[in-house]
Amino acid sequence: MTDRQSEHFDRLFQALADPYRRRFVAQLARGPASVKALAELAEIQLPAVLKHLRVLEEGGVVASQKIGRVRTYRMRPDAFRAVNRWIGQRQAEMNAAFDRLAVLMTVTAEEKDH
Repeated sequence: MTDRQSEHFDRLFQALADPYRRRFVAQLARGPASVKALAELAEIQLPAVLKHLRVLEEGGVVASQKIGRVRTYRMRPDAFRAVNRWIGQRQAEMNAAFDRLAVLMTVTAEEKDH
């Protein structure tokens, strides 16, 4: 993993570490929402909502668009692509390790029988 990818992962995981931000992500996964709508959902003050949304945007999870006086946030379609790929690689490595262990256990059992 490059330093840039590592920094991206760090920002992404930091963005998702907060329960309010995860709640915003869950809401935005259903569709775009205004800052006001997200603030009502979270029952926190608007400045705090804006800080949380900024962290999500910097983490690459959401994107925003301002039309007139209304800023709307939506999920980025590729928000979790790199993480899914990284997790898939870790799963493949773990599965390969378990496969090697199963082979070793079979060989060891056969050697005991002889």
